[in-house]
Amino acid sequence: MILAANIAPKGLRMKTKVTVVGGGNVGATVAQGIALKELADVIIVDIVEGVPQGKTLDLMETAPVEKYDSILRGTNGYDETAGSDLVVITAGLPRKPGMSRDDLLWKNEEIVAGVTREIVKRSPDTILVIVSNPLDAMCEVARRVSGFPRERVIGMAGVLDSARMRAFIAMELNVSVENTHAFVLGGHGDTMVPLPRYSTVAGIPITELLSKERIDAIVDRTRNGGAEIVNLLKTSAWYAPGAAAVEMVEAILKDKRKILPCAAYLTGEYGFSNLFVGVPVKLGRNGIEQIIEITLTADEKAALQKSADAVKELFDTLKITA
Repeated sequence: MILAANIAPKGLRMKTKVTVVGGGNVGATVAQGIALKELADVIIVDIVEGVPQGKTLDLMETAPVEKYDSILRGTNGYDETAGSDLVVITAGLPRKPGMSRDDLLWKNEEIVAGVTREIVKRSPDTILVIVSNPLDAMCEVARRVSGFPRERVIGMAGVLDSARMRAFIAMELNVSVENTHAFVLGGHGDTMVPLPRYSTVAGIPITELLSKERIDAIVDRTRNGGAEIVNLLKTSAWYAPGAAAVEMVEAILKDKRKILPCAAYLTGEYGFSNLFVGVPVKLGRNGIEQIIEITLTADEKAALQKSADAVKELFDTLKITA
């Protein structure tokens, strides 16, 4: 049985449409963020009957208080997603304590592949933002299944990891998070590459503000930021991942040409080919408008190579071929 919440007034067409696949904590947070910013109308798809319908109704009832006019609908099928301008895929199993992102590979490969097939049938011109873990491998699954150009398959990883690093820097220095800037490259996992040289507070490199010991502690906490929350909550984080995805959605839909660290399919950049790696990209209405190459030291290059090698190991085990 397919259920859909007919919340919007009859005859009222959606404007810019974003579909969020997965009505769990992350998906609902993404939908809420999009609505609060009035970026688009939102469809939430989830296989559990009642969940997307209930959550979107709750969000519609929030609108008078928060003063947004975005329309939200929930459904257990995909027909209402037709013509989506952008699709955020959060569907998949969450991590449990003791699990790595890589442990989720085979089950979530099946889920993301199935979702992508359904979406592409109905929205062949959409842009895919992947949030499901293991992130880099799920981006490759979506790319292979969709056949989309690399500009339209983008992974949410570096925005989240950089936000975590920025939070830790602000905590350490007791400054506003608005003053902080950080870059985290590489795969979304234990081999990610935080870059202290490119991380600043009001334009001042943190290497001039903190000791190597404190910087190393921040880097280590950033790498393990997801696991730290899993150990506390016994499930994956959702507020920060949801907010990170919304920042990407906003940059794309508003054609902001904003430079953000995202998982992008590289074809020679940074010396890597046919691989999703977290790098700075310019996000605009066409998705990835440009991949930004920054200068790395020998140690940073080695760390990025190690991270890329870990991603490639996952790619090589995927059952879906290009």
